[in-house]
Amino acid sequence: MRSCCTHETDRPAAASKKTEPALARKLGGDAVFRYLTTFFAFSILAILALMLYEMTGESLPAIKEFGWKFVGSKDWDAVQGHFGALPYLYGSVVSSVLALLLATPLSIGAALFITEVAPGRLGALVAPLVELLAAIPSVIYGLWGVLVMAPWLQSTVQPFLIEHFGFLPFFEGAPYGVSMLAAIFILMIMVVPIITSITREVLLAVPQSQKEAAIALGATRWETIRVAILPYGKSGILGAAILGLGRAIGETMAVTMVIGNAPNISLSLLSPAYTMPSVIANEFAETTSKLHASALMEIGLILMVVTLVVNALARLLIWSVSRSAQGGAA
Repeated sequence: MRSCCTHETDRPAAASKKTEPALARKLGGDAVFRYLTTFFAFSILAILALMLYEMTGESLPAIKEFGWKFVGSKDWDAVQGHFGALPYLYGSVVSSVLALLLATPLSIGAALFITEVAPGRLGALVAPLVELLAAIPSVIYGLWGVLVMAPWLQSTVQPFLIEHFGFLPFFEGAPYGVSMLAAIFILMIMVVPIITSITREVLLAVPQSQKEAAIALGATRWETIRVAILPYGKSGILGAAILGLGRAIGETMAVTMVIGNAPNISLSLLSPAYTMPSVIANEFAETTSKLHASALMEIGLILMVVTLVVNALARLLIWSVSRSAQGGAA
């Protein structure tokens, strides 16, 4: 009897000894996974910090030479050693913002058609086709733009704008074809698939019960979209638009091929212009001096800072919209 009781009392101790190694392995695996993911997360920040450090170091000769005048100056003469980034900064901001203003309503309308208006089979067919447009290389867009779109603008659209709206400073000048207007159109076409695809996913995430509640109250399809769907997804739609803006600001090849590459600052959208990515792509391989290379690197640094600021402001805006929506729901 004593040996039997002793054997039974030893079973929990033996079981606990068996589970201890498994628990230790599990805890060890959790620790390794936590440290590994933490390393990956901070490595991204470290890469960003390293890029900023290296670009700042390469830009120091131009920064010391020109200071803040580099951002506000319009002169760009590699022979005389005078460099100013204002025309390129102006071209990047104007082309990207106007392209986004044109692309966002079009993208939202396309996403609403796919998710709310089109029959199921048609929507399932159109959605992959729209997403496929985002996979087309930018050089293909640029080739189409310079061979097809720019001549069409020169012969049809720009003469019409000059004839009927030439009294406005935005449509003054001659119909060059390659111009700021061509860059705006090509950027609009390139960012529409991105904004449409993300907006579609946002609209699909709207709860069905919310739509049904609006319909039960007697709302029409448009009223359901306006009252129940768009307010729910406005933060996600805003994020999609900002991602499109980031793509537009950094686009290089397609814009370089259609914008005309002239360092001008003009209110007319029919005039040739230049962007920061375009001047880097065109001149970096043909720099004539160390100061020239440093000036181009400083333009790259400005482009990177502008992109980071735009995305930070977008995140702040999305956070404020989400917070106000949660407060309203509460």
